[in-house]
Amino acid sequence: MNDRFASAAMPSFNPWQAAIFVCLTVLALLFLAPTIGVLLSSLKTTEDIALGKLWSFPTSLYLDNFRTVLADPAIHTYFLNTLLIAVPATAGSIVLGILSGYVFAKLPFRGSDVLFLAIIAGMFFPPQVILIPLFRLFNGLGLLDTLWPMIFVHIAMGIPICTLMMRNFFATVPAALREAAIIEGASEWQVLTKVALPLSLPALAVLSTLQFTWIWNDFLWPLIFTQSDDKRTIMLGLVFLQGQYSVAWGIQGALSLIASLPTLTVFLFFQRYFIKGMTMGAVKG
Repeated sequence: MNDRFASAAMPSFNPWQAAIFVCLTVLALLFLAPTIGVLLSSLKTTEDIALGKLWSFPTSLYLDNFRTVLADPAIHTYFLNTLLIAVPATAGSIVLGILSGYVFAKLPFRGSDVLFLAIIAGMFFPPQVILIPLFRLFNGLGLLDTLWPMIFVHIAMGIPICTLMMRNFFATVPAALREAAIIEGASEWQVLTKVALPLSLPALAVLSTLQFTWIWNDFLWPLIFTQSDDKRTIMLGLVFLQGQYSVAWGIQGALSLIASLPTLTVFLFFQRYFIKGMTMGAVKG
């Protein structure tokens, strides 16, 4: 009797679960390897890295790389430029996505489905296709080597995904809520701001996190539209942060870690709603 209860209490070995666990562990290590390498390089001197000691753990913490990065005025300019681009571009794309998504979900009109598909089609165009037209456009407007081209482009490229997600989310909001608010005398703007938006916090958290991360980490558009050092973003400045005769691997590693802090902070701030928002609105109820 005791042996039977003991055998029932012991979990049975499942080789498939063990194999999946091993595979996931290996994939996780491979995924984390670049981050570990950047972290180790940020704590080493350029000489140690040149001698092939990158993957060895340092015997003492070498923090001069971080001090150099934090004391560099150019780095402060890169951070400020990136912030001045990411915040308004994120806000602009989300606001326009909210307005268009609400119209497509709750106020359809003749031809709205065709217009919705036309907007969503913008998600599938590679940005390299419009490099030359946009460069000539902003050059003609005299906006090259300013922050405005990056703001406008990121707002425009963020509208399709924001519209898609907000339209799908607003479609799940019961029509009875809107009808009850209208009966009480609310306008469509009041229905949107006081009924629909408070319910859409998970979707807004996802969009805010993704948009801010994409814009903050962007490298292509600053490379095309900026020329002077005082207009560069943090990702573009990371590439140009080199020594006189060699690449400053330790300093670049330190800057990479510091540059990732804003996006990590945004994710931690919205993590309460992020996972829930990733699934809400994906399927119409």
